[in-house]
This record gives sequence, structure tokens and C-alpha cells, in this order.
Amino acid sequence: MTDNRIRKVIIVGGGTAGWMCAAALARLIKNGITTVTVIESDEIGIVGVGEATIPSITTFNQMLGLDENDFLRATQGTFKLGIEFVDWTRLGHRYVHPFGGLGMDIGAVKFHHFWVKRHLSGDRTEITDYCLSAVAASLGRFTRPSSDPAAVLSSLVYAYQFDASLYSKYLRQYSERLGVVRQEGKIVHATQRPEDGFIESVTLADGRVFDGDLFIDCSGFRGLLIEQTLKTGYTEWTRWLPCDRAVAVPCANAGPLTPLTRSTARAAGWQWRIPLQHRCGNGYVYSSTHIGDDEAARTVTSNLDGEQLAEPRCLRFVTGIRNKLWNKNVVAMGLSSGFIEPLESTSIHLIQTAISKLLAFFPDRNFAPVNETEYNRLSRLQWEQIRDFIVLHYKATERNDTPFWDHCRTMEIPETLQTKIDLFRTAGRVFRYSDELFSDTSWVSVMLGQGIEPATYDPVVDSVDPDLAARNMSGLRAIIRKTAEAMPPQSLYIAKNCAAAPVAIQPMQL
Repeated sequence: MTDNRIRKVIIVGGGTAGWMCAAALARLIKNGITTVTVIESDEIGIVGVGEATIPSITTFNQMLGLDENDFLRATQGTFKLGIEFVDWTRLGHRYVHPFGGLGMDIGAVKFHHFWVKRHLSGDRTEITDYCLSAVAASLGRFTRPSSDPAAVLSSLVYAYQFDASLYSKYLRQYSERLGVVRQEGKIVHATQRPEDGFIESVTLADGRVFDGDLFIDCSGFRGLLIEQTLKTGYTEWTRWLPCDRAVAVPCANAGPLTPLTRSTARAAGWQWRIPLQHRCGNGYVYSSTHIGDDEAARTVTSNLDGEQLAEPRCLRFVTGIRNKLWNKNVVAMGLSSGFIEPLESTSIHLIQTAISKLLAFFPDRNFAPVNETEYNRLSRLQWEQIRDFIVLHYKATERNDTPFWDHCRTMEIPETLQTKIDLFRTAGRVFRYSDELFSDTSWVSVMLGQGIEPATYDPVVDSVDPDLAARNMSGLRAIIRKTAEAMPPQSLYIAKNCAAAPVAIQPMQL
């Protein structure tokens, strides 16, 4: 029987995507046959904006066997309990999209329906008062969740905020200990097999040639293999997501570390704030049709919490997705696969799920077409679901104070998103499809936060004794508040458990 197992995996480009993939392959493919090589060039800059994550990153790190405290020290990391949105619905308004669940379901009835019923009756209690992650975040508190499922503290869900370049460095060291080989150099040519167009090898500027069976394209926006060589094509989503540029600048921390990423809507886009141990990351994602680069830079630098640490750096992008994320023997990951702006911190998650799907459909050298087809189908579905969730933030707004927001408020949206909005606006119903990323909590939090309120509630709520529901809600709200108040401030928790050594601040690279 012929042994067709993959012998050589070549990862083109390092960065977060390349080293996450290398680490996972080195950890999980231990067949004594498959080797992993990462080819990257120090001459090529890193896009340093992917610093905030969502809770799934904890699963990835656990899969690698990383010590959480060590990882946080190495990456200047902080904890994250959700995202705060400022001025999105209207000027002066703010809300939090928290991690973790909202309240507790009663029987088969989702908690938010009980909240909607009380809200329609005049109760002004915020729905996030029933979420431990949200309440703790509002107080600036953090501790790790309890392992006791009966304890309210077990409902705390968190992610991280970290320096993406330090995370890449950390994973590189991890990967090399497991046998991954890094080759320094700039790829100048890719050779294709004449019979089927598969990539056969890549050639570096110094003349070295590296052949492989499977190539992972982590070369960033340029898509060295997936686009420049294979001409895969790209589907733009700019009609729904008009922002096409970002300007980033770090500043010194001012005040205690907050366990939240903040997104503040500006005249032509939005500004991020990501507090790390050694600095605070900031940037403005904007539409170049509605604001110039210089004005965008002035906007972000005039809205920093602390001392500016570097000159603003600008990058350009086109929101969308490659027509295929797996084409022949090339799988694109990270920015080479497409781009959805980092509003909900999904960039690193999409790398993680690409790795998971690659492992689930890991080919042999025959490259059965069904693997590629199903990988692409599932990937595109996930990207479109995330796209819809991001578009929701722009569409569901009352703002008409600038041409940008007036455009977003009145634009047509994907039918799939419109259906979700209509279902929620009618009776608070939320449905998840095909294992989509964002939970009921996410959709409910953002829809309510952006001013989409149900006209009524699910009538099945009336099958539950209203006094019982009221007692359960009141008791839960009280114990959540008490639990959050008992937590230490995040700054103290980090200082005690995972404080990084002081470092000299370096300018952010893009």
C-alpha cells in the first residue's frame, strides 16, 4: 500500500497566523513523517492590530498546553471580559457586549424573554446586570472562574488582550522546541506543477528552493500563493462594511487596567482602545471616502488616554474574503484569506478555526477534492455569519449626524442579517445556525445595545409563574453583584499572578 501521508508542510509567512498554525501542527501531528517549516522575512513588517481576542483563544492555548500565567507575562497580556461600545447607537450612549451568559434560563425558556417582558412593563434594569462578566467589567474587577458549576463565579467567561508580536515570538519558541524549522528569507517565486497547477516549491531571494506537499499561505494581504500565484479571486464586502483604512498608535497607560476592549464610534468609523500591561493600543478604523488620512490620525492622537509613544501608522485593506480559502494544495490563513475589521476581535479566532478545520480535513498527497470543497463551504459560511454580526453594529444606529453614519443607517444589508433583526424585533427571538460563532448572548446584547427592542416577548414566558421568575431574577442580580464586588481589581490580580517584567516601550509596527 502506498504511503501518501503529507511529508512537508511549508508555512509561508510567520506572524500570528503562521506561528499559531506551526504550533498547532507541531503539537498535534506527531507521526514521525510530517515536517513543518516556516519561511518568513524580517524585512516584511507585521500588522500589529490584532491584540484583542474572544474566549475561544483560551481553548487554543489549553490545547497547546500553555501555562496561562507564563503566556500572559510573555505577551504583556491582560484579561478581557467583553467589549464596551461608546456612541454607536447615538452620541452619549454606551453599552457592553459581555462574554458569558445572560441570566439563567427557566425551564426551556431563554432568560432574555423574561427580561423583555419586565422591560416592556416598565422595569429599567439593564440586561447586563444579569451577567457576571459585564458587572465585573464595569467595576474593573477580575479573578479566574470557579470550577464549581454550582457557584455563580463559574459563569465568568474571559479572553485576553495581548501584544500580537510578542504572542508570535512566544509561539515561535514553542514551535521550535517541538521541531518546527524557521527559514529566514523573502520568497520571490513559486513553481507550479504543469499538470495540475499545484504549488511544487518556493524560491527565496538568495536562490534557496523549498519544495513541499502542503503550503499554508500566511503572507498577509498580498496573498503570495493564494492570490499572486493561484489567482484565486476575492469577494468584496465594502457595500456593507465601508471602512477601508486604519491608523494605529500606542500610548502610555493612564489609570488602572480595565478588563474591557473599548470601541468608540467616531465621525467616519470607530476607535479602538486595548489596554495591555506595558502600553495601551489605539487605532481608528475609518472610511477614506468620508475622512482623510491626516484628519484620521489627528482624531486618534487627540483622543488618547496617556502619552503618545509612537507616530501613527496607516494601513489599507479591502473587507472581504478569498473566493477559496483552500485552493489546490494551498490553504490561506490570517490576512491572506480575507479581512473582517477587528470590531468584535474575530481576527485571531478566524485563524484558530482555520487551523481546526485544516486538522479536521487534513489531506494526504492525493488531495481528495471533497476535503477542499467542504473546507471552503464551512469557512465561507462562518465568515458570512461573522460579517453579518459586524454589519449589525453599523446598520442599527440612530445616528445621522455625519454622512458616514447616515449612509450606514440607510444602507441595504444582507438578507440573512435582515431576517435575524426582524425575528428579534418582532418577539425577541434569536436562532443560531450551523454552529455559528456568536451566541444568543452576543446577538441579544448587541441588538438591545444598538436600540433594537422587541415589540413583544415569546408567549411561552407566560407559562412560568411570574412571581417565581421575579424572585429568581432579583436573587440572581443580587448575587452577581455581590460576587463581582468581592473580586480584586484586575491590576492587583495581574500584579499578584502574571505581571510582566518592565520593558522599554518600542514603537508599534504595522
